[in-house]
Amino acid sequence: MELRNVVKDKKFWLASLIIVWAAGLQGHMMWLQRQESFKHKFGDLNSQDHSDPPTS
Repeated sequence: MELRNVVKDKKFWLASLIIVWAAGLQGHMMWLQRQESFKHKFGDLNSQDHSDPPTS
């Protein structure tokens, strides 16, 4: 099959789109996993109380 015919083939573009989508999804899931790992290691900064200590 010639390269020119492959580029015109809709199946080629559909397969390429699915591969790119799957790679993007995997990258996003890895990023989310790193965020969760960071929260487990250092805690969630939004849930901590940042008020000043009481003065006596």
